[in-house]
Amino acid sequence: MRRRFKKAGGDDAGVNMTPMLDIVFILLIFFIVTATFVRERGIDLVPPPPSEEPPVDPPPLILVQILENGTIFVNQQATDIARVGARIERFRSENPDSPVLIEPDPDAEHGIVVTVWDQANQVGARGVNIQPREQGEQGG
Repeated sequence: MRRRFKKAGGDDAGVNMTPMLDIVFILLIFFIVTATFVRERGIDLVPPPPSEEPPVDPPPLILVQILENGTIFVNQQATDIARVGARIERFRSENPDSPVLIEPDPDAEHGIVVTVWDQANQVGARGVNIQPREQGEQGG
C-alpha cells in the first residue's frame, strides 16, 4: 500500500468572503439612504361646492346616423355624403356650440364613417364623437 503524502503548504487556500459581504451591505445601505423616492400626487376627490346659478341647458345635439346600406341622416334628414359637412355647418350656424354625434350602424362601411368624421372636423365642429348604434334600433 502506497501512502500519499501531502506536500507541505498544500493546504486548501480559500477566499474569505466576509469582507466582501461587508462591502456589499455597506453599499446597499448607502444606496437605500441616498435614493430619492418619487412622491406621486393623488387626485382631489372633494367635489366643488354647488353653484347658486341655475343650470344652463346644453346646446342641441347634431345627430349623424349612418345606416347599413350607406344612407346618411343628419338630424333626421337624408343627406348625400358630399353634403354632410354643409348640413352640419348649417345646423352649427344656428347653435355654434352644438356637439356632433356620429351613430353608425355596426355593419356600415368604415370609409363612410371616416369621411363623415373628417367633414365634421373640417367645418370646425367641436365635440365630434362616435357611438355605434345598437343592433335593435331603427334608423331614419
